[in-house]
Amino acid sequence: MNGTGTGNSWRICLPLCPNVPARHIALGQALEPLRDEGVLILGSGNTYHTMSGLMQSLRGGRRGAIAGTAFDAWLTEAVTCPDPEDRNRRLARWSVAPGGRDAHPREEHLIPLNVVAGAAGADIGRKTLEDPVMGAVESAFRFG
Repeated sequence: MNGTGTGNSWRICLPLCPNVPARHIALGQALEPLRDEGVLILGSGNTYHTMSGLMQSLRGGRRGAIAGTAFDAWLTEAVTCPDPEDRNRRLARWSVAPGGRDAHPREEHLIPLNVVAGAAGADIGRKTLEDPVMGAVESAFRFG
C-alpha cells in the first residue's frame, strides 16, 4: 500500500487481494478512528463492472432487462443492514451473492465499498443513487 498527499487530502492505493474482501473491510476498520478527527473516507468504484456487457450496450447490442439488478438488490440489503457485523460478513461474501460474479468478474471495482463499510463502524449505510448506465444498474451508498 502506498499513499500520496497534497495539502489536506490523501489517496491510498490498495493492493489487490483477490477473494480476500475481509482484508479490505479490516483496512477500513483500521481507518475508522480518523473519522473522529474529521477525516472524510471516500471510496470510488462501481457496483456493476462487467465490461463486456457495458461495451455491448455502447455498440447498440444488448437490449432488454437492465443488467445487475439481482446483485444491486442484494448489495443494497447488505449495505443497509442495521447490524454492522452482519453487514461486514455479508459484504465479505459478495462473490456468492445472487449475480455477484456476473456483476464483478473481478473485484477491484467493489473493493472501495468494502473499505468504506469497514470504516463506517456502527453507521448504517443508505443508498443515495440508483441509475441505469449503459444497460446496467449502478448505485451509490453513504455512511454517516
